[in-house]
This record gives sequence, C-alpha cells and structure tokens, in this order.
Amino acid sequence: MFKNIFKSETENEVSNRIALTDEIQINDIIESSTKEAVLIFKHSTRCGISSMMLKRFDNKIKELATPYYLLDVLKYRPLSILIQDKFNVIHQSPQLLVVKNGQVVDHDSHSGVLGVLLRG
Repeated sequence: MFKNIFKSETENEVSNRIALTDEIQINDIIESSTKEAVLIFKHSTRCGISSMMLKRFDNKIKELATPYYLLDVLKYRPLSILIQDKFNVIHQSPQLLVVKNGQVVDHDSHSGVLGVLLRG
C-alpha cells in the first residue's frame, strides 16, 4: 500500500545519472572534458544532508538536461580518493566537481552544490 510513497529513486530512474564505479571512467571524464564540462557529484548514502542535496540537485539538473556522474563515496572509497588526488580537490560530501580540459574548474560542497550550477 505504501510502497510507492516510500519508494526511493534508483540510479536507473534518473536518466541523466551515470554511476561512477571504475577508475577507467576517470580517464573518460578527462577526455570528454576537452569537448564540454563534465559534472561529478560525490554522495554519501549515510548522510542526510548529502541525500537532501542530491534530491535538490537531481530536480535542478533535470531542467538543464545535463548528464552527470554520481559517485557513492562509501561504496567506492578508493575511487573517491583517486579523484581527490588526481584533481587536487579535498574530499567532501556532498560535493560537486566541474571538470573542463582535464582539470576541476569549479567545485563546492554541502549547500553550495546548487551554486555551482548557477555559476555555470
């Protein structure tokens, strides 16, 4: 009866979300970023603030019809550390990174995530 009320979105239900699960994808992001900016959202599934910001981010990003990579920082901790080291950005969660020409050109965390989209 309450199944649909409490249903949570899965990665497949958000069409513009790409699960970031493998180190090879980092190279793909860097390569793609030479053509257009690439977004990486770092999310902690245990953090209420991160969940709230992801939901707000998803609502906003749908309007822009922009794909982005979602990294579960708990499940893929080594990948999160690799991103921190490769892009020289201290890990936070939630956190949005904008990669352009192989480098992070903008980033913010917590309530500042949506501000990155506004700056644009």
